[in-house]
Amino acid sequence: MQLIGMLDSPYVRRVAIALLRLRLPFEHKPISLFRHIDEFRAINPLLKAPTLIAEDGTVLVDSTLIIEYAETLAPHAPRLTPGAPAAKLKSYRLNGLALTVNEKAVQAHYERRLRPPEKQHEPWLARVRGQLEAGLGMLEREAAQTQNWLVDENVMLADITVATAFAFTQLYVADIAPAGRYPALAAYCRRAEALTEFRAAPCEDGVKVASPIMTA
Repeated sequence: MQLIGMLDSPYVRRVAIALLRLRLPFEHKPISLFRHIDEFRAINPLLKAPTLIAEDGTVLVDSTLIIEYAETLAPHAPRLTPGAPAAKLKSYRLNGLALTVNEKAVQAHYERRLRPPEKQHEPWLARVRGQLEAGLGMLEREAAQTQNWLVDENVMLADITVATAFAFTQLYVADIAPAGRYPALAAYCRRAEALTEFRAAPCEDGVKVASPIMTA
């Protein structure tokens, strides 16, 4: 398998860490949607990251669908989603919150990066900031209630999604969402970032995943 995309994308990084957690071999190609647009278009004309190229050449997009597919390839690996209905519901809620944080952080970052200041729409930015702050506030309350991981005693997809989302905010929109405003979430994410899989796929532009298979 090949994973296409940059690790400073929370969606690409989410997939990379999940694949490492599932102990699935893959090749990571850090191709940028901006700097290497022609190269990316040749792989996926949709220009969507992450892109996964399966062993048979099938091209998949959307981080959640890619991870769901990956789990079918590793039936004996540690599960990323709990089976019990109540725990699964909590996992879905946390994933939804973190993915919304991703979406709003990306929108704020792109609005400021891609539009000249005179064309930025402040009412839209204010709305996005409010949504981002609301999502982070809810995740802060969740993190304050745990001493370990959010859903289970082991790291699950919800943990990966939350931690990668927070890392992205600190990389690109920390002025909107400073870590000091979310102390419990920041402490929780530091625990996650210390894990082998997170260190192998750091939230950095242009970095390649350190190894295709990592131990727990």
